[in-house]
Amino acid sequence: MLTGASPYSDVVDAQFIFVLALCTLVLLGLIAAMIYFVFRFRRKRHPYSRNIEGSLPLEVLWTAIPLGLFMYIFYLGWSGYQKINAIPADAIPLKATARMWQWTFEYPNGLTTDTLYVPAKTPVKLTLHSLDVNHSLYIPAFRVKKDVIPNRENKMWFKTAGVASYDIACAEYCGLRHAYMYTKVVSLDSTSFETWFRQASQKAGKIYAPLLAKSIVPHPEPQ
Repeated sequence: MLTGASPYSDVVDAQFIFVLALCTLVLLGLIAAMIYFVFRFRRKRHPYSRNIEGSLPLEVLWTAIPLGLFMYIFYLGWSGYQKINAIPADAIPLKATARMWQWTFEYPNGLTTDTLYVPAKTPVKLTLHSLDVNHSLYIPAFRVKKDVIPNRENKMWFKTAGVASYDIACAEYCGLRHAYMYTKVVSLDSTSFETWFRQASQKAGKIYAPLLAKSIVPHPEPQ
């Protein structure tokens, strides 16, 4: 918590903390009111009940305040949702494929891996596909989760804060080995990423072309 690694993790954390604090405040208020009324109107002091007339201002108040709070929470959620779904135009396009029980990631040149290697501080767009049942790609550190559904294409994006690795999990129960459907996002600096991408592409027999706009990795001279 509070150590997110994506451009929108702070927004998600702030919304969560606000809702948690609000719920805590309401809970404490209800407990305090309950204790007050238990002692204030206990049977020893009021052996006989009497009718209590309603209060229009009070009823309007306890309707307007929750409505305003709920609308504000909706606004926070909607603004955060828009930020999460605003995919940058220059994001690197990758494909993520889910199957029981494995993730596969495909790069623009057709290179496939079971670990997602990305350049640090660079936006990445994932197009999500499922080959069998419903899955859900969840990266806790990024505060993002997207369903991966057969015959439907979903998209998500992220940009890592620096060189690190982050867990990827499936957040939709997809069968007996659902708990084994783990892998990682490995964020590398631009030089290390292009070096890895070039070597992995050549090893897999794929044509290598730099993914970053300004690659600083020298191309090997033909022999």
